[in-house]
Parts: sequence; C-alpha cells; structure tokens
Amino acid sequence: MGAHPDASLSSEAWLNALLHLPAMGPRRLAALLTGRTPAEAWAAAVSGRPVPEVAAVVGGRASALAGEWAVAARSVDPAAVWSAVRRAGIGVLSLGDPRRPECLSDDPEPAPVLYTLGDPVALTGWPRVAVVGTRRCTRYGSDVATELGAALAGVGVSVVSGLALGIDGAAHAGALSVDGPPPVGVVATGLDVPYPAVNRRLWQRVAAAGVLLSEAPLGTAPRAWRFPSRNRIIAALADVVVVVESHAEGGSLYTVEAALERDRPVLAVPGPVRSPASQGTNRLLAEGCAPMCGPDDVLMALGLVGAAPVVGSDAGRGVPGAGDRVVLEAAGWSPVTLDDLARMVPLTPVELAAAVARLVRGGWLDEQRGFYQRRR
Repeated sequence: MGAHPDASLSSEAWLNALLHLPAMGPRRLAALLTGRTPAEAWAAAVSGRPVPEVAAVVGGRASALAGEWAVAARSVDPAAVWSAVRRAGIGVLSLGDPRRPECLSDDPEPAPVLYTLGDPVALTGWPRVAVVGTRRCTRYGSDVATELGAALAGVGVSVVSGLALGIDGAAHAGALSVDGPPPVGVVATGLDVPYPAVNRRLWQRVAAAGVLLSEAPLGTAPRAWRFPSRNRIIAALADVVVVVESHAEGGSLYTVEAALERDRPVLAVPGPVRSPASQGTNRLLAEGCAPMCGPDDVLMALGLVGAAPVVGSDAGRGVPGAGDRVVLEAAGWSPVTLDDLARMVPLTPVELAAAVARLVRGGWLDEQRGFYQRRR
C-alpha cells in the first residue's frame, strides 16, 4: 500500500496494519514507534530501507527484514484489515489509552497494542491473581485449580490465566462457576483463533463475563515464541501469581520469571514428590517460593486475609466409614492400583474392592484405566 499513509486512518488502524507485517513482535514495533507516529512508522517499515532503531534490535537481519516488510505490505490494505477488526467487535488499547491499567503501560516491556474482546472495564477495580500451570496436569492439579479459581472469585478476586489446556482452563472454569468479578484471559493468538480449539467455549464465556487480551492481530495462528511473550502480560496484570502444577521445564516458569522481574509475589502448590507434574512447583518451593496450601495463603499475599471458603470442601460427599478411610489414606495423592492397595491395607480382596467402589461413587477416588487417585 506504499509509503504514503492515508491521513484519514486512525493511529490504531496504522498500529494494526504494522502488526500484520511478518515477524513484527512487540520489541520491533516499539523500536519502529520510537520518535514516529504510527502512520510514520508504517511508512518507514514499508519503505524497503533498514530502520536504525529496528537494526539495534535485530542486528544483521535489518536489511533482510526491511525487504520482507516492503514485499508483505503490498498485500496488506491498512483500511481493510482495520475494517475487519471493527466488524469483529474487537477493541484496541494502545499505549496512553486511559482504559489501559497502569501496570500494562508502565511495564518494563509494555505491549504497544492490546486487542480486547469483552469489556476493558474488567481490567480495573479488583485484585487480580494469575493461576497458571502445566497443560499436562493431573486430576489433583485440575481439582486444586478449579477450587482455587472458584474460591478466589467468590471473595472478589479476578482470576487471570492464559486459557490453555490443563491448569489455566480449570482455574477459569472454577472462577466462572460462581458469581464473582470479571475474569481476564490473556492469549497468544488472534482473538478470532481460539487455541486450543477445544477451549473455544471457555474463551466465549470469559469474553462474555470479562475480557480477553492479545497482542496478536486477527488471524494470527499459534507460534511458539508468542507464548512466553504472552506470559509477561499475565505477570504484569497479576497482583499475585500462583503456580498449581509445573513440569521441570514447564512453560509456566516463564510466567514465574516475568513475575519475579516485576516484583510480583509467586506462590507454588506443593505436589507429590514422585509426580512429574509437580517437579517444577516443588523446585520453586525448595528455592524459597511461598507455598499455596489454600486460598487464605493467596489472600494473605494480597493483603486480604480470612475471606475465602475452604478449598476442597467435603460438603455433599458424606464422610467415609472407618474402613473406607483406611483405604483412602493408603491411596494418598498419587495414582495406585488395586494390587498396590492390597499390599497396604488389611482387607480381603472382596472387602477392598467394595471399599474402593464406595469411595469412587462417593467422589473420594477417581479411577482411570485401572489406576485410582484421591480427589480433593
């Protein structure tokens, strides 16, 4: 579309057009905007000439990148892509927008542009807690995240997550199960590209009740680099970060790193020492992270103590009989088989099978492919 910007387009429209150029991440966009209006940044980006501020970020790739942008710009119509944003009901929060909370504008690495789906008012007025963790969570981790999300929302805390599979989705499912503050989801794809696709309905529910945020323009598919970049926004939004489960090299540890860089308190949920899904969280605890054993620990970190119901309430499940409690205690919190239990409890095979069946029916044990795991 050339290097002569259409003066009728808004700054947000030019920012949106810039983000449609290949490999245009937040640092490169911020470099382009140094000393330039968005319209001038577009003209500089598509001129085909290296931009000094961008060269300082990308080094020797500056000339090649300038050529890529100039070629790509021929197929980007700024007015058309901006019209698509408006038709989709997507909002844009640029730096300096009064609707944007200070924590996202004063950040060490602020997103120049944030797309919104839902009401940006959801970003102000409530304490916010990010609940993050592994996609490959256990039933234990999923239960803790769901119950924590519900408990926090129930006492007026807004739950933030990346809306991924596993812990993130469980935390928001819990938050949406009660009448609480607006939830906030921060995603790494375009707001028209739900990822993972199985969470499409959850995205819709979060957008309807609160707000979704992304720094990626419409149509952006998942890219590996966008997830750690997204995590810095989660950390910036959060007053406290809670890691429920994380593998030794889990992606949620990027959020922890970003949170610590921003002086946000980080809490970790203790997990079974034999569970790979708890290796990362247990290591955080060993390194001095505060433990999260219940919602009051989070409320204390927020400065709001004693307001939450007990996570894992047994209401509605009844109380196991004495014999069944022996089996429940033997089962512990890691998956076990009937043979494992038979070696640990003084019951006949028939008595053990009956006790396990009662505990499964009562919601105390979960059975998957012959393994039994205790439920909170």
